[in-house]
Amino acid sequence: MLMRTDPFREMDRIAQQLMGPGTWSKPSVMPMDAYREGDEYVVAFDVPGVAADAIDIDVERNMLTVKAERRPTAKADAVKMDLSERPLGAFSRQIVLADTLDTERIQADYEAGVLTLRIPIAERAKPRKVSINTGSGHKEISG
Repeated sequence: MLMRTDPFREMDRIAQQLMGPGTWSKPSVMPMDAYREGDEYVVAFDVPGVAADAIDIDVERNMLTVKAERRPTAKADAVKMDLSERPLGAFSRQIVLADTLDTERIQADYEAGVLTLRIPIAERAKPRKVSINTGSGHKEISG
């Protein structure tokens, strides 16, 4: 089995913990997966603990922007936090979409902390057969 390793992933995780949560001016990056499934391109973002109304999806030309904000849970005055490891703040991701995708028909679903975008592949980009015309008669050019 082939495993892909990223030696800088652990360093990125530590750096994010040290720098603190993201803000709207400098949001943290949200992890994602992207793959083709049949006639759709699927992009899945991990945004656990984020309310659906705190997620913003924009498409301008071929730039897809996803922003999310994890807000603190409401706490009573008598609550004293002993441990807080889940990051709060803003998260964002921008990806450039190919011209072969139909950005007019993007579908977004949010379940179990995963935002899944399904982007159909445009009809003009799908493989198709080209028929060959055969001429039965030869024409001569006379001058």
